[in-house]
Amino acid sequence: MKDRVNQILRTVLKQERANLLEPEAKRICNAYGIPTPRFKVVRSSTEAVKAARTVGFPVVLKIVSPDILHKTDVGCVVLGLNSACQVRDAFARITRNIKRARPNAEIQGVLIERMQPEGVEVIVGGTRDPQFGPAVMFGLGGILVELFEDFSFRLAPVEEGTARQMIREIQGYRVLKGFRGRGAVDEYGLVKILLAVSRLIVDHPEIAEMDLNPTIVHEQGAVVVDARMSLKT
Repeated sequence: MKDRVNQILRTVLKQERANLLEPEAKRICNAYGIPTPRFKVVRSSTEAVKAARTVGFPVVLKIVSPDILHKTDVGCVVLGLNSACQVRDAFARITRNIKRARPNAEIQGVLIERMQPEGVEVIVGGTRDPQFGPAVMFGLGGILVELFEDFSFRLAPVEEGTARQMIREIQGYRVLKGFRGRGAVDEYGLVKILLAVSRLIVDHPEIAEMDLNPTIVHEQGAVVVDARMSLKT
């Protein structure tokens, strides 16, 4: 577990990058048992179609570039693709958009991943305070992050009881308990992700910040859809 993560972090540091690429961040998540969608990184539309069939439709396509942090802003994320034809068109569209918006950007490929069904979006994060050390964060995710700013924090390492407290003390907890005909979400699935994030940020002091947003939680299971990590500079 630690060895796989250390190998990724050494590569990033050797390249003098502060921010991990999304597939790098997701591989680190997987090493610590944090669920992500099935994904592959491809370099051509032919590879994209093959990868889409492997991970299973519907799929999402995202650019992979150290020069592009906000992929949606430059038209380099395409959602809800249900056929090989749509994947080819989306790959071509992303390629055109990146050349138009950032012609000098370094492109390492396109990430293909299985699109997740609708659920409740939350954010799980880790940070490293200069005075207090590593900490874990939880709150409602997606667009609700900026709207409500409803978070809980604890210093790491975090134990199971503390993780449950973090989930239940946010004002939006009633959303997680079920509303408008929806059942309650898998709270223990969130607890396991919080505990894994706690272990990860304690084990690897090189990591300055991590942001798993959105993490989509269902009545059974939770999956990290987007993962960002940055290293100490």
